[in-house]
Amino acid sequence: MIFARRIAALAAAVILAIGILVLAGPIHAQDTWPTKPVRIIVNFAPGGSSDNATRPFADRLSRALGQQFVIENKAGASGTIGVEAGTKAAPDGYTFFVTGSPVITVVPQARKVAFDPFKDMVPVSYYADYTMVVALHPSVPATNMAELVAYAQKNPGKLNCGSAGLGTLTHVVCESLKRSAGIDALHVPYRGGADALNDFLAGITQIHSEPNVLPHIKAGKARMLAVVDRVRHPDYPDVPMLHELYPDIDIVGWFGMFAPVGTPPAIIKRMSAEMAKIAALPEVRTQFLALALRPNGGTPEDLAANLRKDFDRYGKLVRELDLKLD
Repeated sequence: MIFARRIAALAAAVILAIGILVLAGPIHAQDTWPTKPVRIIVNFAPGGSSDNATRPFADRLSRALGQQFVIENKAGASGTIGVEAGTKAAPDGYTFFVTGSPVITVVPQARKVAFDPFKDMVPVSYYADYTMVVALHPSVPATNMAELVAYAQKNPGKLNCGSAGLGTLTHVVCESLKRSAGIDALHVPYRGGADALNDFLAGITQIHSEPNVLPHIKAGKARMLAVVDRVRHPDYPDVPMLHELYPDIDIVGWFGMFAPVGTPPAIIKRMSAEMAKIAALPEVRTQFLALALRPNGGTPEDLAANLRKDFDRYGKLVRELDLKLD
């Protein structure tokens, strides 16, 4: 009888110890993470807005957490290749992936993709907004939107509008302008914003909306006709928002960081908090302003809400524009 009680007591002690270890696992993971380099998949090529928005965070995460946060560019298929790779990565806290909003709010509603933005990824950080513009190559004799519309109507077929790819918000801006402003322009999709910018600066395309054009506007290599954002740009207070000129064009872009489903919640919470700290740094805000970006310390819940709202909003626009990407 005494022996049986001792066995029972020993068994209870073992079960209690195992329980303590199980409970301590996530806490230990949070306290020690990261113990090796962390990969951040960027779904467009270097030099584009997605890359520009992410590198300042990756550099500071490396310094703050003592491990390298390495950017891996996986471009192609309007950004969906990088997102798909992220959703299929091991959920161990050592792979995150970032994307601009259209890849998960516009593209899935215009063609079939290999992921569900609501089921196959976990929101981590709503970390930046981006300002798009309507920029015009100097070869086109127009200094405002009214003059551009008049030129387009007198010269049908002469304007090309470049974008970072099919289904990107710059593609949506081009198609919206064609509909609302009556601009006759050919949409030319590229593999990313950097390629689109190169051809714009060379005069191959005449209209460009990617944020990466802003330094070239400041250098006099392009004209800004309108701002595509929630507010006017502080450096160009006299340039109207496109929404002011055409109220039916209401387009705002943002960047979000996600993790594969199954990533430990404690690591997601830690990563989100570190991203928010970096977004609040004054030097990051200054750096981003020059690139037509705004850092944002948004939580996972903020990112989930933005995703739901814009998925519904842009779904309506995809149907109105009859936007098909296949």
